[in-house]
Amino acid sequence: MLHFGTLVVGAFAAYESAQYVIKGDMTGLAYAAMCILGGAIVVAILHNWRNGVYFFLSWLLFEDFARKFLGNNLAIYFAKDFLVLIVYISFFVAVRRKEVKVFRPPFLMPLLIFVWFGVIQIFNPASTHIMYGLMGMKIYFYYVPLMLVGYALLNSETELRRFFTINLVLILIIVSLGIAQSILGPTFLNPAVQAEDLRLLSGLYRVSESGAVAYRPTSVFVSAGRYADFIMVGWLLVLGFSGYLLLRHKKGRILAFIAIPVTAAGAFLTASRGSFVWGMINATATSLAFVWGAPWRQGGVLRVFRSIQRVAIGIALGIVLIFYAYPDAIMSRLAIYQETLTPNSPKSELAHRGWYYPMENFLGAFSYERWPYGYGIGTASLGGQYVTRIFNVQPPVGGVESGYGTLVVEMGIMGLILWLIMSVAILFSAWKVLKKLKGSPWFPLGFAIFWYAFYMFFPATFGGMQAYQDFLMNAYLWLLLGLLFRLPTLALSAQYAADAPVTEPARRWIR
Repeated sequence: MLHFGTLVVGAFAAYESAQYVIKGDMTGLAYAAMCILGGAIVVAILHNWRNGVYFFLSWLLFEDFARKFLGNNLAIYFAKDFLVLIVYISFFVAVRRKEVKVFRPPFLMPLLIFVWFGVIQIFNPASTHIMYGLMGMKIYFYYVPLMLVGYALLNSETELRRFFTINLVLILIIVSLGIAQSILGPTFLNPAVQAEDLRLLSGLYRVSESGAVAYRPTSVFVSAGRYADFIMVGWLLVLGFSGYLLLRHKKGRILAFIAIPVTAAGAFLTASRGSFVWGMINATATSLAFVWGAPWRQGGVLRVFRSIQRVAIGIALGIVLIFYAYPDAIMSRLAIYQETLTPNSPKSELAHRGWYYPMENFLGAFSYERWPYGYGIGTASLGGQYVTRIFNVQPPVGGVESGYGTLVVEMGIMGLILWLIMSVAILFSAWKVLKKLKGSPWFPLGFAIFWYAFYMFFPATFGGMQAYQDFLMNAYLWLLLGLLFRLPTLALSAQYAADAPVTEPARRWIR
């Protein structure tokens, strides 16, 4: 009976597909194929929530690519939220069956207080529509349960290597495409005709005072900013996983060490000053941390020094290779970085963009009359344009280009205070975990996640709320935090296995 049902469904799908082909409706055919694939994925996720995590991450990274070629359809935009909801449901069923270990975060109380305050802000009387509040709750908190999913996902070193290897492959694909687009220009990976909302985002150039012009690539994403954000998290994942493999496993090292120069070259070619500067900061911070956290007694620090040297040489060779093949691509971006970031340059914007501009916007939040109470969560957040378009309402305020300022505008001064308390509590708990991992092969992974959380809650939020509200950065933040708090259990399991006495097999008497 099951085979007959499958045959009927297959025949119906083939018939409908043929109709789209006959009509020449390739867009409709693509939507139909996505619906069929989505249905199969939902069934697979309900069957195994662990596979659902990887389905979700894959769609998260390539959703924008579908939006570019199929129009800025809201169904595609919210598909990731439906997928992660299915993951939550499947995970909850596994929890009820006691198949997974439940994680209680040590910072649960500050987190819940901030969530509770956000719920109250949905009903802020200054908000012009309740959908702004609901959208804001989704943006701030919808991916927080991924922390519990990430903790349960990492039940063995095999699963750890699987998770980071899959992400490494995805990073290599996306960054390699971004490098190619940096050289070939916007006609690569972008359709000839795009939706009006996306057209300007994928055709941005940066021009230096000397006249150097550099295209800002988007890779598979709809905007250069999201691609630069992805390189930020990808760079830390590559560095952390490479450090772990160096101290723990030989298998996979070649792929990891290939990913390092590729990702570094991708960050350089973005023409994004933030991506370039933070790429260097992250490489420096992780290098120093890996030396500090290396197993000195086992001689691991020498291997770390040698690896840092090889990585530096690999990055230099990668950039030199691109320079030899495409000198204009390198020189135009080098001119932009030199003119706008070098302190002694008359056109340097380093201090202005790094401190004065975000501070000015933060203080500007207090020029709004409701800064003690705010205008409601979501009223100055990303995604508000969809509420405006669908419900034909205008937000009460325009907002500011500062993350801390946005918190003040939306939730008042108390919202900012609760955010800072939550951030400090999370980082303090993460640091305690990191200290337990010092001297172990898991330390590089732990530090990369800790550093990413620090970046998201403090420097990135100080500069603007866009990073935290970017669904990609947000999802990875909470998922990786769950992984971080599970790492000590893996370390203890490995230590217990290493210290366990070897029992001799029972003797067998031969007669």
